[in-house]
Amino acid sequence: MRAVIQRVTHASCTVDNDITGKIENGLLVLLGVEEEDSAEDMKWLGQKLVNLRIFSDEQGLMNKSVQDIDGNILLISQFTLFAQTKKGNRPSFIRAGKPDLAKPMYEEMGRYLSELLGKEVQMGVFGGDMKIDLRNDGPVTIIMNTKDKDNH
Repeated sequence: MRAVIQRVTHASCTVDNDITGKIENGLLVLLGVEEEDSAEDMKWLGQKLVNLRIFSDEQGLMNKSVQDIDGNILLISQFTLFAQTKKGNRPSFIRAGKPDLAKPMYEEMGRYLSELLGKEVQMGVFGGDMKIDLRNDGPVTIIMNTKDKDNH
């Protein structure tokens, strides 16, 4: 799994002029699922997301997590995080998980994050033509890959 995490003051997802998810103060998480991703990868990444200390404390240092600030998460599926661009000019997405794997994994990540946060995580629409609006705070943008979990 790959995730692009953005600290935001607000973010929303719109599909066909309907807002499917909207948050204030928290994390916008773009999530890509790869064919060999497992429930273990999902749980590792979910724990990292809710505990990632990228929010400012009273001294202005990045010492607080989304949990610490009672923040929110907007989770968006994004298979293009697995684009391969080495050859030619048209990206290849052969490493991205097929919908029969990726959709349930994305939905389970939403449930798992909701459980960890103790509140509903806002979601996009898997496979939908989503329009994402956000205000990146900082800007702070972090990229995580579950393949890195064993490389301390």
